[in-house]
Formats: sequence, C-alpha cells, structure tokens
Amino acid sequence: DDPSDKPPCRGCSSYLMEPYIKCAECGPPPFFLCLQCFTRGFEYKKHQSDHTYEIMTSDFPVLDPSWTAQEEMALLEAVMDCGFGNWQDVANQMCTKTKEECEKHYMKHFINNPLFASTLLNLKQAEEAKTTDTAIPFHSTDDPPRPTFDSLLSRDMAGYMPARADFIEEFDNYAEWDLRDIDFVEDDSDILHALKMAVVDIYHSRLKERQRRKKIIRDHGLINLRKFQLMERRYPKEVQDLYETMRRFARIVGPVEHDKFIESHALEFELRREIKRLQEYRTAGITNFCSARTYDHLKKTREEERLKRTMLSEVLQYIQDSSACQQWLRRQADIDSGLSPSVPMASNSGRRSAPPLNLTGLPGTEKLNEKEKELCQMVRLVPGAYLEYKSALLNECNKQGGLRLAQARALIKIDVNKTRKIYDFLIREGYITKA
Repeated sequence: DDPSDKPPCRGCSSYLMEPYIKCAECGPPPFFLCLQCFTRGFEYKKHQSDHTYEIMTSDFPVLDPSWTAQEEMALLEAVMDCGFGNWQDVANQMCTKTKEECEKHYMKHFINNPLFASTLLNLKQAEEAKTTDTAIPFHSTDDPPRPTFDSLLSRDMAGYMPARADFIEEFDNYAEWDLRDIDFVEDDSDILHALKMAVVDIYHSRLKERQRRKKIIRDHGLINLRKFQLMERRYPKEVQDLYETMRRFARIVGPVEHDKFIESHALEFELRREIKRLQEYRTAGITNFCSARTYDHLKKTREEERLKRTMLSEVLQYIQDSSACQQWLRRQADIDSGLSPSVPMASNSGRRSAPPLNLTGLPGTEKLNEKEKELCQMVRLVPGAYLEYKSALLNECNKQGGLRLAQARALIKIDVNKTRKIYDFLIREGYITKA
C-alpha cells in the first residue's frame, strides 16, 4: 500500500494514509484532506469546513470476513511481484498473513471461485465471437500427401518430404558450399577473421531467406498444388485472373488476409454482374421479374438463331465442294453427339483445288483489310470466323508473351493446314510473335 499512489492532502501536501477525508461537495477534481487538516477545519477557495464528507478507508471485508479490502489488494500485488506459488515470499511481503492463509485464500476466492470462472469464460467466448473469421476455410496444419519418390505427385510437390518438412532440393541449394573451405584458426589476422565472419553472416541471411520461402509455401497451402488449383478454379474467370496477378503479393500479407481479399473481390464481381443485369432490364423497360424471365428466354432464343445463321454462312463456303460439305456435316454430327470433332486431312491427289471464296455480302467483310480478304479467299474462310480466330490468337499471345503453332492448333479446331496459313500470316504481318 504505497502512499505515493494516492493524491496528496490539499491542506499540508503530505501523502495520504488511510483513513482520510474526501469532500462530498467539491470537485472534480476530488478534494482530499488528511485527518489532521480536517480536525483543524481547513478551508480553501470554495471548500468550507461545514461541507459534507466521506471517510475513505479500505478497512472493510470484501470476500472473507477476516480479510480487509486493503489486505486483498496487498495479496494480489504480492502474487504479481513474487509469482504464483511462492507463498512464503507472498506472506513475507504482506506481513499480516501466514503462508498457509495466503495460499488458501487465493486458491479459494481467485482460482476456484465459480463466479470469476464463469465471468472469464463469458469474456473469452465474447472475444472469440468478435474475432470470428469470415474468410474461406483455411487449415495450414493439414498434413500434405506423402507420394512415393519420383512419382508425378512428388514432382508436382517439388520434391517436398512431409516427414522432414524439407525439400529434396532447397532454395539456394548450394549456399553451404561457400563455407566448406572456411576454417577459423588462432593466427588469423583481424582482416581475415572479419572476412570469414562476413561470409558466415551472408550464409545466415541466405538461410533466413530459405526459411522465409518455406514458411510462405506452408502457410498458404502451396505444397499440395492440386488442392490449391481446385480451390482456385471455383472462382469465375475474371477472379481467377486477379488471383493469378495478386499471388505475388500473398507473401506480404497472411494467408487469411489474402483469401479475404480474393473473396471480397469475387463478391464484388458477382454484385457488379447482378447490377449490370438489372440495368439491362431497366434499359429494356422491364419492371418485374416475371417479365425478366420472358426477356431472358427470348434473348436466349435470339442467340441460338444468330449461331444458326453463322453456321449457315460457314456452310455456304463449301457449297461448291461436295467433299468439304460432307466433311463439315460429319464434324457437326460429332459435335452434336458430344464427341470431339475430327477433321481428316484433305488430300490434294486426284482432285481439283477449290476456287477462291467469294466474300461479297458475307458478314464482317468490311472489317478486313486487303491482305486479310485475300487470305480468307485462299483458305476459304468466312470473315466472321477469321475474326474470331484472330482475336483468340491475339489474346493468347498477349497472355503468354508469344505463341507456338501447336498452341494455335489447340485454340482453333479447324483444318491444320488452314491453321498454319492463318498462323504464318499473323506472324508475317506482325500481329503475334513466335514463342
């Protein structure tokens, strides 16, 4: 009970010792007087000696009739100073209670007290409810799969060994080579010793970087690559692109914060798409959802009709070539049956080459330059289909930084000879670059 913890007496400025007097009419700040100044009738400014007052003392029981409030505070301070369990030191600091009395009273009223226990439990539950996570479920302690050595899954996991929490080939795998020839001897000069210590410091920094990278991989669940990819694919295409872009910043924030950011952006994307749909309804003059369903049905029907017209335009280019027309019909039959379209290689032996395609009146012709028109005539490709293929190849080239012929053939499912001619034309005209 340190007197310096209490405010001084307003009369004599001495430290207050219990009991002391507090004026009930003055304040704030509170007006305190020691017993000596109070008995003399001390008055100061607005304070008068006939004001009502309170006697400030902690000499009253709180939890136990034999323990005063002052002793309760002294017990708590002694336990804080001496540590829990050091009851002899606690009793020596209190001076008014024995070791057994201190231990019994503390265990009964502060450890095993059901009132305190329930209060602490409620506080803990309230804190947990306040910090409840709303991000996607994330468990960094999931035990990763344990594939056999040199299997496909082991290569996907970059040679990670779960039992050792190490990789077969670590980041900066040859960092230890710089230390293999270092030997500290007593006759080293100061400069040589400093150089060797610098090399060791550099090695320690490289080890820290290795551990930092491993921690990022474990925390973000990147060890199990297939599971990570499956979680990523559940987002829309636009959010997947953002996920790919923001992945390099995941090491700056924690895994939960990163997933919260992606989840919030996915929610924003859904809201924007819904707002755009409602704005489309408003522009079309729709005011209820029943009319919106009819509008969506009619819009889908119009899209199907447009696709049929496009397919018909594609058929028209094969009218003069019966073999090519039959080939197109077989391809459409494969598509309708759910099979991948098979386009057999056309043989030039024994048949006359088809004349150039007449582009007059075909949709999209006005969007082509002269060289593109010549290409479409030679490969007998309608302008609408060529523009779609060109857009797909340009997008893939911009995304990959270059494009190979095999990638172009995988993107556009037409005759391989036509694909080569389109690919070579776009390379020659500078629209795309070769990977």
